[in-house]
Formats: sequence, C-alpha cells, structure tokens
Amino acid sequence: MVHFAGIFGEDREKWAAIGLVHDIDYEMYPQEHCIKTGEILRENNWPEDYIRAVQSHGWKICTDIEPVHQMEKVLYSMDELTGLIAATVYMRPDKSIMNLEVKSVKKKWKQKNFAAGVNRQVIEEGAALLGMELDAVIEETIKGMQQSARELGLNG
Repeated sequence: MVHFAGIFGEDREKWAAIGLVHDIDYEMYPQEHCIKTGEILRENNWPEDYIRAVQSHGWKICTDIEPVHQMEKVLYSMDELTGLIAATVYMRPDKSIMNLEVKSVKKKWKQKNFAAGVNRQVIEEGAALLGMELDAVIEETIKGMQQSARELGLNG
C-alpha cells in the first residue's frame, strides 16, 4: 500500500494504516468479514473514509461497497495479489522475493490448483479499476513487497 501511495502521490501513512487494519476482523469473525471491521473501527473513532476503504476491499465477496477512490482500488487489487505473490515466493528454492519476476508469478497464475484460494478475477478487476495492465500491477506489487521483504518474511 505504501509503495502504491508513492506512485499515486498519496498519503503514505494513511495508506499504510489502511493496509495494516484491513483484515482486523477476519480471524474473530470470518463469516462477517468487512462487516465487523466497520463496527470495530467506529468503536475506536476511526475516520469514515478509512472504514469505507477497508470495507470496500471485500466488494462482491462480502460487501457491496464498490472501491471508488484510488486507495480503495489498490487495496481491492492487492489483497488477493499479495497472497499469490507470497505463495510464489514460498515455492522458490531461495524463499526470497528479491529476484522475483512477473513471469514467475504469471506462470503460477496459470496453474489454477496453485494458491487455489486466490481469486484471480478480483485481481484482474482491480487492475482494470486502476486502469493498469495486469503485468504492471504485479510488477509494482512485487516492488512494494520487496521494500518490506524482511518484515514480510520474504527475504530468504
């Protein structure tokens, strides 16, 4: 999220906060994901635009809140894509994202049984919402994840 905030000239801290809390309700309320998020964040006085952004990442999955703002579109795309990229890294001998290329992710993308829980249609829709080619979204997501490789446990 921080990487994409930089690309779009947006508030990196705000986008980072959204990225960090976007699944705050998932473990406790998996059947009410994105619904309980609103309750939790409102109870803690979070701004409504933050809440809307977090809830919109579940569009067509668990909410009807369409991603409209740039930050929402990025989160919608990244939520699934980061999972696919991380799974791709875990399969690599060096377990490092530092030399991962788009073509490696695309190769795994085509294998429907690989990371079968990743909704590839959501990623494609997210790229379209962003007005970006899928390969460019994958490339920029890899770059963003490389910046936090150590914290993500993807540095080998």
